[in-house]
Amino acid sequence: MNGETNVPTAIAVTSADLVLPPTDQQTPTAALLQAPDAQPLEAALVDMNVMLERYGYVVALYPASIPAAHERRLHTIRSMLETDRLALLKLDLPPLAVAVLVRQLRQLSICDFSAGVVASAARLLSHYIYAGALLNSVTKLDRVPVSLKAHAKSWMPGTQFGVLANPNSQLIKIGTATATPAPGASAGTGAGLTGPEFATQLLVGKGTLASDWVTGTLAPAWQVSGVQETGLPADSPRWWGTAKMIEFAAFLPDISVLYQLVASVRREKCHWCGIELIGDRCGFCSAPLTPPPENQSRAVGVLNQGSP
Repeated sequence: MNGETNVPTAIAVTSADLVLPPTDQQTPTAALLQAPDAQPLEAALVDMNVMLERYGYVVALYPASIPAAHERRLHTIRSMLETDRLALLKLDLPPLAVAVLVRQLRQLSICDFSAGVVASAARLLSHYIYAGALLNSVTKLDRVPVSLKAHAKSWMPGTQFGVLANPNSQLIKIGTATATPAPGASAGTGAGLTGPEFATQLLVGKGTLASDWVTGTLAPAWQVSGVQETGLPADSPRWWGTAKMIEFAAFLPDISVLYQLVASVRREKCHWCGIELIGDRCGFCSAPLTPPPENQSRAVGVLNQGSP
């Protein structure tokens, strides 16, 4: 549909624990796209059709770690409905970071952005989420590069590891003691993990690991403006390779900052489906942006980072 401008946009997810509490009374919730073993295909088709009729467009976000059958269900729904108004965004982020990004898109969905801009904003905003975990072992961690030395240390009693998975990969050994950051330490130095250089809040998913390193050391070192606690997403232990963990994600909490960030990026029309987008890839059809020859060498900043 080429005439898409400022239409209501529904946000959908594949797991209920990816829907964090709203930040205000205006932030809408997200729809749940259930797994094949939880809902027949016919019912799923009816639900999606109702959503499309009511909201115009649906942006569905799902982690790359969901079962293959669930992902096939999503593509089957879009194919059978023959719709170009359903965006399927596969996110290679830790579960808690996915939940944070979902909430940010929920916030943006009620702003004066078109559905195409909301969908393609996911790639932009993911670069501003610092996601990681405190783990008791990295022997089964395959999402972040782990050295043989770190693997060996995993077998030592009391050893803990601080891991950053996004926007860059980093792994440090914490050990049994937790040190407080030195007075006057700059953001990202006191805790060993490189943190954001902009104002954030920290969301902490409390797992079964007993430690105050995340709230007592990492949060002050990253100079976060606040710490929120939430339940650990069900998929987190599988994603991180251990159930003994604490997951965290530093994020931009202010909707006005998110709005300005998205609004500051030049908008284009997808050459394939005609929908509006920002960045270098359409959120609905995944077609890459083909810039005019005179603009091919022009950098687009943060949107050029990371894999497509």
